[in-house]
Amino acid sequence: LRLIQNKTFGQKKGSLIAAENKRKARIAKTESIFRQAKQELGHLNKRGRFLTGIALYAAEGSKGEGGFSNADPSIIQFMMQWFQEFCRLPLSKFRGAIWLHEGLNEKKAKQFWSKITSIPLRQFHKTYIAEDKRGSKKIRKNIHKFGVFAIRFTDAEKHRHIMGWISALFYGRIPAYVNK
Repeated sequence: LRLIQNKTFGQKKGSLIAAENKRKARIAKTESIFRQAKQELGHLNKRGRFLTGIALYAAEGSKGEGGFSNADPSIIQFMMQWFQEFCRLPLSKFRGAIWLHEGLNEKKAKQFWSKITSIPLRQFHKTYIAEDKRGSKKIRKNIHKFGVFAIRFTDAEKHRHIMGWISALFYGRIPAYVNK
């Protein structure tokens, strides 16, 4: 009996060690790939930053009014800098809005996004609190501690300009609705 228990314990221990070794190898490989990718990208010059901002806005920006939403602080920070550098929007034109899951700390979220964006708290809209669906079988995998942040700006002409950049970059033409 004792020999069987030792054998079972040894097998489990060996499986755990093998799994940990695989995990370490995967992490090392991923780090290597990220270093290589960073090297391949190199430094973004002004034109690269300009085009990156247009592409990000095309994907995550508001098409009907001036705004951009994302949960990644680095992307939000990039877009704030992009709006200020390429759209020449002053900080006074920006508003912040947060979409936050129930049970998360609204005050900390507002302070976090204000620090990331430099948008003063007095320029934040009311936070949208998403209620947890108690009976839902859906499992939330991506719980964003500080929610999803929306940069909003109040300048219709700048928004049209951004939409023009998107149209020029992806379609190479003036959209039909402009001529109506």
